[in-house]
Amino acid sequence: MTTFLPTGFDALAPFADHWAVSGSIARAARRGDADPTHRAAFFAAAAPLLDAALAHLDRYPIDALPPAEQRLMDMMLTLAHVSLTEEILGDQEPAHARQRQHMRITRTPAGA
Repeated sequence: MTTFLPTGFDALAPFADHWAVSGSIARAARRGDADPTHRAAFFAAAAPLLDAALAHLDRYPIDALPPAEQRLMDMMLTLAHVSLTEEILGDQEPAHARQRQHMRITRTPAGA
C-alpha cells in the first residue's frame, strides 16, 4: 500500500497529480486554468466522496495529516473552488475566468 491516497479514495487517483494543490491561491489558479471537461470530470468523481473524505480527515489533527491524508485534503479544498464553477457559474465560467485574470489574489486568510 502506498501513501498516494487513503484507502477508499482510489476513484480520485487519476485526478490527484493535477488537483491535489497546496494553497488557496494555487487552487484558484488551477480552477481558472483548467480544461472544462477535465474540471467537470474531477468534480463528478470527487463531489460524491466529499462527505466520506471529510469524515476520514476528521480522524487526524489538521496540522499533522499523514501524506496520503494531506493529498486528500488538498483535493477536497480544490473541489471547493471547482464546485463554484460546476454548481453555480456553469457556462458563465469563461467570462468570470477572463475577469479573474485582472484580479490577482496575493494573500488569503489561510495563507498562500
